[in-house]
Amino acid sequence: MSSLDSHAGSAPQHGGGHHGSYLTSKGSLWADIVNWATTVDHKKIGLMYLTAILILFFMGGVMALVVRIELLEPTRVMVNAAGETVTTGQRLSFLASDTAAGYNIYNRAMTLHGAIMVFMFIVPGIPASLGNFFLPLMIGAKDVAFPRLNLASWYVYVFGSLFALASALVGGIDTGWTLYTPYSTITDADHWRLVSMITGVFIMGFASIMTGLNFVVTTHKLRAPGMGWFDMPLFVWAIYATAIIQVLATPVIGITTLMLIFERLFNFGLFDPRMGGDPVLFQHFFWFYSHPVVYIMILPAFGVISETITCHARKNVFGYKSVAFASLGIAAVSFLVWAHHMFTSQGELTAAIFSFLTFFVAVPTAVKVFNWISTLYKGSIVFNTPMLYTLGFLFLFTIGGLTGLPLATLSTDMHLHDSYYVVAHFHYVMFGGTVIALLAGLHHWWPKMFGKMYAETPAKLGFWLVFLGFNTTFFIQFVMGAHGMPRRYASYPDEYQWMHVISTVGSWMLLAGFLTHLFTFIHSLLQGKPCGPNPWGGMTLEWEADSPPDEHNFAHEPIVRHGPYAYDTEIPPHWTEDEYPLPDEPSQH
Repeated sequence: MSSLDSHAGSAPQHGGGHHGSYLTSKGSLWADIVNWATTVDHKKIGLMYLTAILILFFMGGVMALVVRIELLEPTRVMVNAAGETVTTGQRLSFLASDTAAGYNIYNRAMTLHGAIMVFMFIVPGIPASLGNFFLPLMIGAKDVAFPRLNLASWYVYVFGSLFALASALVGGIDTGWTLYTPYSTITDADHWRLVSMITGVFIMGFASIMTGLNFVVTTHKLRAPGMGWFDMPLFVWAIYATAIIQVLATPVIGITTLMLIFERLFNFGLFDPRMGGDPVLFQHFFWFYSHPVVYIMILPAFGVISETITCHARKNVFGYKSVAFASLGIAAVSFLVWAHHMFTSQGELTAAIFSFLTFFVAVPTAVKVFNWISTLYKGSIVFNTPMLYTLGFLFLFTIGGLTGLPLATLSTDMHLHDSYYVVAHFHYVMFGGTVIALLAGLHHWWPKMFGKMYAETPAKLGFWLVFLGFNTTFFIQFVMGAHGMPRRYASYPDEYQWMHVISTVGSWMLLAGFLTHLFTFIHSLLQGKPCGPNPWGGMTLEWEADSPPDEHNFAHEPIVRHGPYAYDTEIPPHWTEDEYPLPDEPSQH
């Protein structure tokens, strides 16, 4: 199908030729600050997004550790021999005046963890960072279709995040990240912090829409000559399907949060039953956006895995078109399953219909998993860090998907609803899926982004700490939930303590894993060995570009002559026949 024609005859891009790395300094610190603050280069904007979401990931992670430390021991209130009421086991008591205040701090830490991780980290995570950086490179474009809109989206995202985080500076909110009514309409009625959080979510929605619109137009209009729809890398397909959801679903949460603000400030009576409103209406609006947004989080992860599994197994992806269409199928079905979050608050027939639709959405997802596993069959697998994270993704996401089936089944959902089982399932999908894929993508594309390799041994150590720490933290929560431990509670009966201790120790292992990766990447930036343009032997267009890429991506406009995963018929860019001997042609006899 294709290869890059970067030699004479192809037209130079917008002035053409080499312009130097996009990381080249402009001469002084102030000039560099101005250059990055006003840049319209998709690579720099992708890196700025990556930096912002990783900072917010750290903040959300700290809140998770606070929650886990509080749950290390149940809170016990008792009367001692002197007749005094004594509280033990409450780890956050040093921040609180009494037991109730300690519970309140726990609720606010839990809410902040959820709000940061969902709205500020996972939703923009892969699309805005890796998507911004690599989508134009992978389709042979110089930039996205609307570069200034791209920069504006980053500022809107940062502004919205600061608006939301401002609520934390004045004590935070305790509604949970779902902002369910009527609690969110009546709690903290005399304070602005809840309105600040809701307004932040409203503002960040515009950034998501702008990014999605940019990616849709870029994919339609800026593909390199010779690149048809079925010559696109599967990461591009995944980002394209995600962008469609971003454009269509995000306005719903925007309207919903605006209605919630009006309800709080002007008592419109939309959700508050005391004024004739319906609190369940909020849940319908919220989940009509928030279930498709699950796929905004996970579809880009699918795209990352499609790239890493083919590159590090040196194998054409099994069933390219079925994987591509599965992305679009998931995007379409994602709009039809919102009410499966509300089985306990709706009629039997409605619940049965949404139960069926929930099982249906598993079909395109299963297609992808089967195709990835088939791709590994007879592949030349390299067990480096990106591949370890890829295999970890397949294991963890499969557990996350299969444990969703009891929640889609009406009879078992009645028992498991609002228990720790849901917490475990959610984290196996979101963390075991999206975060693990983000780490796979970061290790896969790190040499391309910065032109330097990282040390494999500490990177692999970081993987094992993250993998084992994650399973230690969350697998035991399936057991807790099945035994009836409700989620979101600051304390619990003594019988659950040993399971909470295991879970908390796992969170410390996770922290050690992320710190290991942080130091590995810092070491790479400071002392990493320079790498060539294609250290892994990838076949997609970004590996044609320099490492780090030229300011204008390619010296000449690429012309695509083969498919993105032609590992059996083509030599990877910048490799020789000795480095990559092709298999013999099959005999004609």
